Amino acid sequence: MSGRLMQAWLGRGALARLLWPLSQLYRAAEASRRALYRLGWLRVERLPVPVIVVGNVVAGGAGKTPLVMAVVAHLQARGWQPGVISRGHGRRGSACLEVLPGLDAAQCGDEPLLMARRTAAPVFVAAQRVQAARALLSAHPQVDILVADDGLQHHGLGRDLNIAVFDERGIGNGWLLPAGALREPWPRRGPLDAHDPIAPIDLVVHTSERAPEGALLCRRRLADYAEAADGSRQPLAQLRGQPLQAWAGIAKPEQFFGMLRQAGLSLAQTRSWPDHHAYTASDLRALSGQTALVTEKDAVKLMPLAATIEPADGSPGPKLLAVPLLVEPEVAFFEALDARLGRLHGLPSHHGHTTS
Repeated sequence: MSGRLMQAWLGRGALARLLWPLSQLYRAAEASRRALYRLGWLRVERLPVPVIVVGNVVAGGAGKTPLVMAVVAHLQARGWQPGVISRGHGRRGSACLEVLPGLDAAQCGDEPLLMARRTAAPVFVAAQRVQAARALLSAHPQVDILVADDGLQHHGLGRDLNIAVFDERGIGNGWLLPAGALREPWPRRGPLDAHDPIAPIDLVVHTSERAPEGALLCRRRLADYAEAADGSRQPLAQLRGQPLQAWAGIAKPEQFFGMLRQAGLSLAQTRSWPDHHAYTASDLRALSGQTALVTEKDAVKLMPLAATIEPADGSPGPKLLAVPLLVEPEVAFFEALDARLGRLHGLPSHHGHTTS
């Protein structure tokens, strides 16, 4: 996704207006698809466990995956046994498979691999999220709740709770793709009746302080340490004053670089890559003997690759350090999440305790 297009989505300038007729075609297609679900021509599949969908209404990263991991950690602390499903965007192939910590990111996608490593919860990917859900529940019958990484517009998966994540862009210029960033008209119209298959948005979370009054906030910050491939950690404070590289293959790399600078680090050079970039050995050879700070999402691809590179002429290989992005939803978010889960029919009583 080009920076020029993302910039155009913030206003209604010449490029956005040029693309506006295409956005009306997108609107018509989206409305037709919803109508097919409401008429019953397209089927919504309900699963035997509650389903939470965490997704974006706007294109581009808004902090969705870190929030998924925060939700999973909260559920685990509450006594649930969650599983995670995803399409595995950016991976090779579309087969349904379990994401195991030692898997290659090219097979399963960088975000699912990161979630599997960080949460220790079962994670499955498939082109169809329903297929991933069925396979996960079959392989892990102890799982009693599912969290879908993205999928707000995938109405074929029945869900009990929809969480929409926004960042500092808000709804941008308010237009649909490709003239604006919106994947669907916003705000989402409420259900027509109790049997409407188009589920409402239950919780709206903003990862920026520039949020509407009364919105649920989720603070994003970098961890105060960087982690090497062997799991050892180094405080960021120890890296101050050193000439560092910073790499990011995410939707908004400049945010990562800016947060590193705010932590007092000196970045001699930064390099941006497309979101979900498939790194190669030639990419890494440019870092010979240098220290590079990367996102966790990039680290799951870069660190295994770095281990395969033979240093030339005895020169040291690159030193890669992953700096985790932490999300901290406000207490009101978890209270609202628990309240909605508590209203679901037939929940086991062991989920009733609270955590701080």
